[in-house]
Amino acid sequence: MTTKTRIDAIVEEITIAATADRVFAALTDPQQRVKWWGQRGRFETKHAESDLRPGGRWLMRGSGVGGRPFCVSGEYRIVEPPRVLAFTWLPDWDENATETLVRFDLHEHDGMTTIRLTHSGFASARSRERHHGWPQILSWLKGYVGG
Repeated sequence: MTTKTRIDAIVEEITIAATADRVFAALTDPQQRVKWWGQRGRFETKHAESDLRPGGRWLMRGSGVGGRPFCVSGEYRIVEPPRVLAFTWLPDWDENATETLVRFDLHEHDGMTTIRLTHSGFASARSRERHHGWPQILSWLKGYVGG
């Protein structure tokens, strides 16, 4: 996994032994997202909603460390199955958060999919630092859809 960080963006890349269709479904289907996005006792997604279309809303709710509730929500900006997914991101755990943009670019080759995640638009370095969990999230996705 490669991590590149700029003042306004986080960029992560991972390759998964699964088709782009399979990865895209895991990213967008609320029933699947609840199964893989989290880890008991750390960041556990318990509810997800998704209106999968540009302009459609999405959200995830659950519990974080110590059972503290969380909610993150946004709006889909780009939905191009199975290659591009982009949505706004507004977490309730960062009291100074502004809406940012998360983009997944998927490239499939020989049954393997390379995912490039770009999380951009942070208002400050402090806000960006509060979003350091993407490597863990991508590893949960990898464990769910294939090694």
